[in-house]
Amino acid sequence: MTYGRSSGFCIDPIEKKPLNHYLPGTPVLSFGTAGCNLACKFCQNWDISKSHEMDTLAAQAGPHDIARAAARYQCRSVAYTYNDPVIFHEYAIDVAQACHEQGIGNIAVTAGYVCAEPRAEFFQYMDAANIDLKAFSQRFYKKLCGGDFQPVLETLEYLLKETSVWTEITTLLIPGENDSDAELDQLSSWIVDHLGVQVPLHFSAFHPSWKMLDYPSTSVQSLQRAREIAMRNGLRYVYTGNVYNPQGDTTFCHVCGEPVIERNGYTLTGWALDSSAHCRHCHTPLAGVFEATAGDWGNRRLAIAINE
Repeated sequence: MTYGRSSGFCIDPIEKKPLNHYLPGTPVLSFGTAGCNLACKFCQNWDISKSHEMDTLAAQAGPHDIARAAARYQCRSVAYTYNDPVIFHEYAIDVAQACHEQGIGNIAVTAGYVCAEPRAEFFQYMDAANIDLKAFSQRFYKKLCGGDFQPVLETLEYLLKETSVWTEITTLLIPGENDSDAELDQLSSWIVDHLGVQVPLHFSAFHPSWKMLDYPSTSVQSLQRAREIAMRNGLRYVYTGNVYNPQGDTTFCHVCGEPVIERNGYTLTGWALDSSAHCRHCHTPLAGVFEATAGDWGNRRLAIAINE
């Protein structure tokens, strides 16, 4: 019912997905459909993911229409986002194939809650992914998401061990639910042990939404504490999001400690990588997918119409 229909098309900074190590500074054409296979009580896109109204899907576009629009606006990639793209599996794959014909990359912004066979089919067409690791407990997934924990871990291991998809992880910190020192230690230790120290991890601030309006927003201090725990456990690239925190936005070289990509929100303000994505200070390579120069899309968000 959602094939070829979208809740809207926007051009965003790639850092908003969030991806900090995939074509930094470049524009990405973003779209979603409606519905979700989880039922998160804290969903920040609940008007889309929980929608049963076909009026939500007011924008229509075929796969080649989307690919041509991305090329026209000089987007380096297309992101399947807002709701989980495993919901529109066939549509996303067809768009991805059309984008590859235009030399445009494909990004999945997903909770990673998907069975093995469709997972393999879906991700063979993706170039990058941000996986929403919502917590590190079955209790949280069952109580607040209506799903299970283990399939998400399996998706992460599949992506890092069996594919070339550039992968970053986001965890939304909800006060009192998934932000204890013990859980953050378990989460980051598991990433180091099972996925590697090079995987970027984003800790994002919760703001009251959907069915959790009585919870407080996440403090900057809580995000900084999570970042410190993860880095102490060995992760090289740990970020904070949904708050103003320049330290948590900056990419540092893991060898010399110098900033190599500086950001103010989604805007790049410093670039100390050479044309081969090595640190200009000590020549250490930075993990990720980079072009020879930084993108300059900045903080803009541009809504566009396709086929009008």
